[in-house]
Amino acid sequence: MKKIFILDTNILLNDPKSIFAFEENEVVIPITCIQEIDKFKRDQNERGRNARTVSRYLDRLRRDAHACLAEGVPTEKGGIIRVEMGYDAIRGFPYRNGELTNDDRILAVALATKQAADTRPVIFLTRDTNLRIRADAIGIAADDYVSDHTNIDELYTGLREVFVPEKTIAELYQAGQIPLPVEGMYANEFVLFRNETDPTHKGLGKVNREGNAVHVFKPRTTDVWGIKPQNLEQKLALSLLMDDDIQLVTLVGRAGTGKTLLSLAAGLSKSLDEGVYHKLLVARPIFPMGRDLGYLPGEIKDKLKPWMQPIFDNLEMLLHSDDPDQEPQYRASAYDLIEQNMLEIEALTYIRGRSIPNQFFVVDEAQNLTPHEIKTIITRAGHGTKIVLTGDPYQIDNPYLDSESTGLTHVVERFKALPLAGHITLTKGERSPLAQVAAEML
Repeated sequence: MKKIFILDTNILLNDPKSIFAFEENEVVIPITCIQEIDKFKRDQNERGRNARTVSRYLDRLRRDAHACLAEGVPTEKGGIIRVEMGYDAIRGFPYRNGELTNDDRILAVALATKQAADTRPVIFLTRDTNLRIRADAIGIAADDYVSDHTNIDELYTGLREVFVPEKTIAELYQAGQIPLPVEGMYANEFVLFRNETDPTHKGLGKVNREGNAVHVFKPRTTDVWGIKPQNLEQKLALSLLMDDDIQLVTLVGRAGTGKTLLSLAAGLSKSLDEGVYHKLLVARPIFPMGRDLGYLPGEIKDKLKPWMQPIFDNLEMLLHSDDPDQEPQYRASAYDLIEQNMLEIEALTYIRGRSIPNQFFVVDEAQNLTPHEIKTIITRAGHGTKIVLTGDPYQIDNPYLDSESTGLTHVVERFKALPLAGHITLTKGERSPLAQVAAEML
């Protein structure tokens, strides 16, 4: 049976293509949503671009179909897209507290649509949890728009634990490799084998790039820029970071698990020591993207400093050394390396339109990026560039994202089967016992 879907403003601002996602069903957009979108169209950020895109889509539909949006415009898949004025419903909306808000107006259209509908189900879609509760309270079926969601509880971790007979572990170390022990394993996935009868007896392997066998994996024993991995997950993460054949690395973990520090250490080693990459580029998102910089005094470097201070803190720890035998260039500050064009630290606001070849590119706090923003970043990678995305899906500052819709988890799931990508979820905090307890308890 065909359905009627009513879209809230936040659905359109998050994914402009959502208006085409309902195939043969009818899509209703309250006029209040169009008015709200108009307020954002001049913003020079992702939300502003999405607002302009929605307007272009609707205008193109109207022109191409030579039809009125108020009456409904047919889509290629047999559905209908309609803009509902709903003035009478808004004036008579009983479920309000004082003066009508925009949420009230949108709910009024949803309620009137439900009352006027035939036998077709009417579903109100919004990312606003409280608005879904209000809709449900007045008898309107409400849900989130989940086309780009990833179940955070089922997120690919990059490390699988498998219980096998003793002879399987022995064969792994004797032959150097074994066939996949279970189906559905991915290229570059790590495997922790445990003896079925004695779980303390373990073996460690890694799925090859072809995804058809597990090879013995031996973590590196030497440190990288003075950083020595403190647990198994950090060892696996560092191996991905130091592997030149893996062009995209995603590191997900809570605060204090070492994501950023390991990434910067690997980037400095690969750029300054080995010369595999021309420079280390570090970037992180600024919220609201493209706006707050203007309110801070000084030049671009001064404006960026408050946002980039966590990066400088990590770099200064890596670059500082009291060892008199160490090369002078490795006792330099981050600013010295920037002047030597060996290090670049930048806000993601300025990344659009760039081409980034032969660089070790670390994107910190990537959980604050939408899937489209992540796509924009990855498509900037030129020949010979390695991209590292780090973030904590449970610490999101972007008001339009949650742990299941962030671009970081989107990339983890989309790239998990590709031989050029690798992922590890870090769970054990190493910053301090206090930081670990805070990450778990607060």
